[in-house]
Amino acid sequence: MKEKVLLGMSGGVDSTVAAYLLKEAGYEVHGLTLWLWDPKGPFQNPCCSIDAAALSARELGIPHEVVQAQGEFQRLVVEPALSAYRRGLTPNPCVFCNREVRFALLLAEARRRGIPWVATGHHARIKRNGKAKLLRGRDPQKDQSYFLFALTQEELSHALFPVGEYTKVEVRAVAEKLGLSAARLRESQDLCFAPQGISALLPEAEPGPIYDLEGRLLGRHKGLPNYTVGQRHGLGLSSSRPLYVVALDLERNALIVGPEEALYAKGLLARELHWVEGAPPGERFEAEVQVRYRAAAVPAEVELQEGTARVTFERPVRAVTPGQAAVFYRGEEVLGGGTIVKAL
Repeated sequence: MKEKVLLGMSGGVDSTVAAYLLKEAGYEVHGLTLWLWDPKGPFQNPCCSIDAAALSARELGIPHEVVQAQGEFQRLVVEPALSAYRRGLTPNPCVFCNREVRFALLLAEARRRGIPWVATGHHARIKRNGKAKLLRGRDPQKDQSYFLFALTQEELSHALFPVGEYTKVEVRAVAEKLGLSAARLRESQDLCFAPQGISALLPEAEPGPIYDLEGRLLGRHKGLPNYTVGQRHGLGLSSSRPLYVVALDLERNALIVGPEEALYAKGLLARELHWVEGAPPGERFEAEVQVRYRAAAVPAEVELQEGTARVTFERPVRAVTPGQAAVFYRGEEVLGGGTIVKAL
C-alpha cells in the first residue's frame, strides 16, 4: 500500500512540481490549500490561489480540498506582525506563518485524516539520522530554510520538501516539460496580507521628525511603519550625500538617519530562541549568522545567557534590524534562530 502524504498547495510552480515528484516517488498525494483570506472574496492573492491549486491538482490527477484558516492567520500572523510594527520593529511575518500556521495546521489536518506525512514546496532539505536536521535548499538563490528555523522536531519528523534538491530553473523546467499551467505563473510575493503596503493597515501611525545622528532636525516622516533600517529611498530628504534609515526611535516617534557606514553593526542580541534539535550546540559556539532572508550568512561567535543570544560578527554586518530573524547555520545545517532585539 502506498504511503499517503498531505501536500500544502499554493497553486504555484514549487508546490505543483512537489506533487509530481511525490507521485513519482510512489506516494499517494492529497493536495490541500489552507485558505487564509476572506472566504467570500476573490480566491487568490499575491501568494496563493485556490483556483490555480485546484487546476494543478486536476492536471496531476490528485484529490484537492480547501480548509478555511482565516481566524488562525489573523490571530497568529497578522496581529503579531502589526503589533511589532507599532513597537517600532520590522518583523518577518513569513516566520510567524510557517511556524504558527502553515506547518502546525497542515500537520493537524494530516493527523485528522490518518496521513503520516506532510509536504510543501519549500526550497529546503531534511536529513534524518536519529533527529531530523534542517538543511538549506540546493539552490542558494531560492533557499527558504531561513523561514523554517522555528519548526519543531515533531513537525520536521513528518515533513517532506521534494523540491529542496532542485534549483528553481530545474523545477520550472519540470513543469514546462509536463505542460503544467503552474509553469506560466509569476513568483509569489512576501507580505501577502499587505499588498498596498503596511501603512494601509496602520492608519493610526502618526508622522514625526527625522533627525540625523547629531540630533539635527532634517524633515518629517509619514509614520514609522513605513520605514526599515537600511532604507534609502522614500525619505523625502535633500542631502549632499546619501542618507539611510539607521534606527526607529519609538519613544520620540522619530526616524534616525545617517551615512551608510552608520548601518554596520559588530553584533546583535536575539531572544525568543528556538533550536532545531531541541537544544543549542553549547553555551558558546561558532556559527554563520544570517540576519535577513536575502543577506549572506556571516561567521560569528554566539554566546547564550539567560535566554538571550549575544552574537559577535567576524566582520561588521549591514542593516541589522530589530524584529527580523537571526538564523544560525553550521554549513548547510540550520542550528536554530531567534528574533533580533538590538544591534550592537
